[in-house]
Amino acid sequence: MTEPLLVVKDLSVTFTDKNRSVHAVRGVSYEINAGEFLGIVGESGSGKSVSSTAIAGLLPSTARVSGSVRFNGRELLGLSDREMSGIRGSGIAMIFQDPLSALTPVYTIGQQIAEGLRLHDSKLSQRAADARAVELLKTVGIPNAERRAKGFPHEFSGGMRQRAMIAIAIANDPQLIIADEPTTALDVTIQAQILDVLQTAKEITGAAVLLITHDLGVVAGNADRTAVMYAGRIVESAPVVPLFRAPVMPYTIGLLRSMPNMTDSSSTRLVPLEGRPPLLSTLPTGCPFADRCPAVLDVCRTVEPPLAPVKFAGVDRVVACHRAEEISSGALPADEIFPVPEPVPAAEIARVEPEVVIDVRELKRTFPLTKGAVFRRRIGTVKAVDGVSFTVRRGRTLGLVGESGSGKTTTILEVLELAGAESGSIFVDGVDTATLKKAARKAIRGDIQVVFQDPMASLDPRMMVEDIIAEPLTVLGTPRAEQRRKVAEILELVGLEPSFARRYPHEFSGGQRQRIGIARALVVDPKILVLDEPVSALDVSVQAGIINLLEDLKERLALSYLFVAHDLAVVRRIAVDVAVMYLGRIVEYGRSDLIFDRPRHPYTQALLSAVPIPDPEIEQSRRRILLSGELPAPTDDIVGCNFRARCPLYQLLPDDRKRICETVDPRERDVEGRQVACHHAESDLLVVG
Repeated sequence: MTEPLLVVKDLSVTFTDKNRSVHAVRGVSYEINAGEFLGIVGESGSGKSVSSTAIAGLLPSTARVSGSVRFNGRELLGLSDREMSGIRGSGIAMIFQDPLSALTPVYTIGQQIAEGLRLHDSKLSQRAADARAVELLKTVGIPNAERRAKGFPHEFSGGMRQRAMIAIAIANDPQLIIADEPTTALDVTIQAQILDVLQTAKEITGAAVLLITHDLGVVAGNADRTAVMYAGRIVESAPVVPLFRAPVMPYTIGLLRSMPNMTDSSSTRLVPLEGRPPLLSTLPTGCPFADRCPAVLDVCRTVEPPLAPVKFAGVDRVVACHRAEEISSGALPADEIFPVPEPVPAAEIARVEPEVVIDVRELKRTFPLTKGAVFRRRIGTVKAVDGVSFTVRRGRTLGLVGESGSGKTTTILEVLELAGAESGSIFVDGVDTATLKKAARKAIRGDIQVVFQDPMASLDPRMMVEDIIAEPLTVLGTPRAEQRRKVAEILELVGLEPSFARRYPHEFSGGQRQRIGIARALVVDPKILVLDEPVSALDVSVQAGIINLLEDLKERLALSYLFVAHDLAVVRRIAVDVAVMYLGRIVEYGRSDLIFDRPRHPYTQALLSAVPIPDPEIEQSRRRILLSGELPAPTDDIVGCNFRARCPLYQLLPDDRKRICETVDPRERDVEGRQVACHHAESDLLVVG
């Protein structure tokens, strides 16, 4: 019988300093066959990246590695760096999470691809290597490859840098590609392009792929098998469809039930995984998941379960759980392990009239583009927001979505400034912000508060939680005794103990820090919360609890949310209305159910088709609409439709119908109950499948 391409057996990695040892990877074992796609998933800190870095021999000298890693029948652990250099690139290639850090800033992209080619083929001339570099850039879909090969990494966008990284990885036809979170920092449209390129690279080279990610939807659409990691070890591994359909390990069950699904329009609460993973420096006795597991037994706290074979739904898998047989036999139903949280009782839901609380009309914001270090001269104008109009109603949520650079953040900053707009108008609670004087602006500021994207960066590490939450009250002159009472009340409201008030931010998990940020926003009893990507920095297991909290608070307090996000599955879960932004404009705007069930703008269709769905049977049969190229520069004066260059519908139109796209700028108009800025919004030539 042929040996698998990669055999990892009992791999352990420990980092040691003067005071402690961190057991980052503990006894990990798996195999990858030639041409296979294995996805490894888990929360941050579970050991995914460390285990893959150990395979490639890229760990620092402080790491102690034991076990066995056999590649093509050859043991890799113990090889010298020179010997590993002969394998890296030609045998094993790696795509890193942050391409800007992985690429050398002082060499062109073409030089870096050519360098890898010549290192593994000394007979290859520089001219031939340069030509091959251009071919590889074309293969991964970079336009104007000849010119781009002469560009430096800082001249590439995030998506193009990741494409360049894939070009370097496949340059020498490797047998194994390790992709470590290759799409984490990318927009969903660019993520879809990168995953398509990765699949193309796999087909061209015939390589096996080891994909490390926290996004279960990405795994569902691409992997053949999935391994789930927790606290440094694999806790469940199975073929992708059986694992998603019928998980056995409670941790896997919890992960899958905590994920918002874009195809699910129900208002049922998500199932959060309470607590946080244990510290890998002080692992508990027994199962590391015991403190978070609703199905825990006494034995779970004293004996760590081995990774043992289990047959479930006719499929063999391995699971590390003392109750695996009960779950697989149906004696312990998976649905009962993590019950769905109860919704807010009807008696506690605030009933209010849906009057308008934010009214934005034809808002425009530009920035001068200058050149020169000393004598700066204006060379253009950046149109960050270009004629945006929307309303937010009392007790409702408006989701503002779009790619990076579409103008979402600038729009909410204009609203939060409570000052006169450069062009257009902003009304908050019926008051034109351009007319506000200093005292009136301070008074109305308590009605509109913000929750930021990064909970750690938004909290002062030198201040105790009590002082952080009470800071807005201090600004408003609230007495100290009243501040303490209010802080305790708000902490309970957001699901934290009042005793936490005397702690510092570093003592909390990411989800708890975000709850503190929400408490700070709520302490002045606002009517409106502006939520700037409030869950994007959190693990999926944690974000479910924050989404549920935001929903509960909205219903109890009749809050209005202006919710900015790039995760459309989260937006569908929380938003009643949706505005889709592209290059500073709203291209589709209306009720959430209309837009998600039947999008009419080609850009909205592409956005929705790019969102991964955590269901392999749906995900692997979906029709993708891939956008070509990057966002145009906001300084460009584009005649006609500014989406035309990337529009897949435009490519399908006959020439006589294309002319209007090339000459007339589309404006919002009513189409099937929503506003759409597209000349051909009624067309069914392009429909998400």
